[in-house]
Amino acid sequence: MTPELPGPARAAILAQGELYEVGGSVRDRLLGRLPYDCDYLATGIPLDDLVRLLSRFGYADWVGRSFGVIKFTFRERDAESTTVDIALPRKEKSTGSGHRDFEVEFDPALPIEEDLVRRDFTVNAMAINLRTDALVDPTGGRADLEARRLRLIFPAAFTEDPLRILRALGLVARLNFTLDPDLRRSLEAHVEQLGGVAPERVAEELTKILTLAEKPGPALRLMAETGVLDVLIPELRPAVGCDQPGSYHAFDVFEHSLRVVDAAPTRLALRWAALLHDVEKPRTKEVKGDKVTFYNHEILGAETARQVLNRLRYGHDLSAHVAVLIERHLFNTDMGDRGLRRLVRAVGTDRIDDLLDLRRADVVGQGMGGSAEDVDLFALRIRALLDARPPFTRSELAVDGHALMEAFDLEPGPELGETLNYLLDRVLDEPEHNDRETLLRWAAAYLHRGLAVAAPVLLSAVALLGG
Repeated sequence: MTPELPGPARAAILAQGELYEVGGSVRDRLLGRLPYDCDYLATGIPLDDLVRLLSRFGYADWVGRSFGVIKFTFRERDAESTTVDIALPRKEKSTGSGHRDFEVEFDPALPIEEDLVRRDFTVNAMAINLRTDALVDPTGGRADLEARRLRLIFPAAFTEDPLRILRALGLVARLNFTLDPDLRRSLEAHVEQLGGVAPERVAEELTKILTLAEKPGPALRLMAETGVLDVLIPELRPAVGCDQPGSYHAFDVFEHSLRVVDAAPTRLALRWAALLHDVEKPRTKEVKGDKVTFYNHEILGAETARQVLNRLRYGHDLSAHVAVLIERHLFNTDMGDRGLRRLVRAVGTDRIDDLLDLRRADVVGQGMGGSAEDVDLFALRIRALLDARPPFTRSELAVDGHALMEAFDLEPGPELGETLNYLLDRVLDEPEHNDRETLLRWAAAYLHRGLAVAAPVLLSAVALLGG
């Protein structure tokens, strides 16, 4: 449900001034889409007075002091607390290329039209007067919506904030819009400036493209066509036009990857894995007669994906998740039970569903009308395996490190860890033997490699075994 300003707070603001819903939520409503969130703009009320007024209905935090923005947090009935932004109209003057390089002047008496024309795209520069329900549209945004066209309000928009380039591409993907020719020319002229934007801000916009758009493909194609890809993910450039001869793929590596992204569910790690799963095919491509191979592209691709995501400051957890999916995406659905347990162990129970969905999307993205029925059957086997609850981690073994240290006079260190790993490896093959007696016997054999055990150690182990 879209968070909206509660009725009593609306009424209180309208008793002293005017209140508008502004920006993306207005655009989405006119398109018949449910807005993700709502932003508001109040006029005719000084900022201090607006903070005091809102404090009667919730918590008003003047966090954007230099921008005249209030974070208003409230709770309605038994619902969780909700926060919306309420701003005063403002003028901005760019003082540099950073997103904070602005001189800002906010003024409650400023006409809303002057606030709207400082925004990026015409479709984002509309407002609804909440007293009259009238649309305020000083830049022709509604006409652009009807034409499914994305148009800049002023030529310097990308100069002021290059990140608007990614926002433009994201809107193309989410709304199925086309770029106005002038916007596209300006975008291409400012692409290099994206290289100076903080990686965290770039990652935030790429995340929106990959997770908010049902099909991110159009935005990703435009990234390749306009040079954005070369600046942000140059590792993918060799995939563009890299053909895949044979009967398995209808598209080159890059187009195939985009179609895999479009076919994958909208989970961030999964969509990154879909985009980068074949990133090293161009480097590993070998043509021998009529045969083409890409040996080890999944191994090299996993490492490249780590580098890309680390450069974008996504964090270890996401980069590790994506790398595992890429490294394992060529799994064999005909493997036996031992192989199945080892696959789940290597991937992790929390990632296995993403791996299955990556393979399903990979089949769709091949463009050959293939079936993922074998993956669905494989998923049923995995579900039965998980329901049986075999051990997949050392913590699920019937003995722990303390038991091994006591039985074999071990100290904490590599030898202890290696022994536990050995036991887990054995149990993956024979889960029915995950019992204390068997594991201690296996540990004794592993530690002494079949040689006679020293008397004190043997006596200690026998005592623990109940002998």
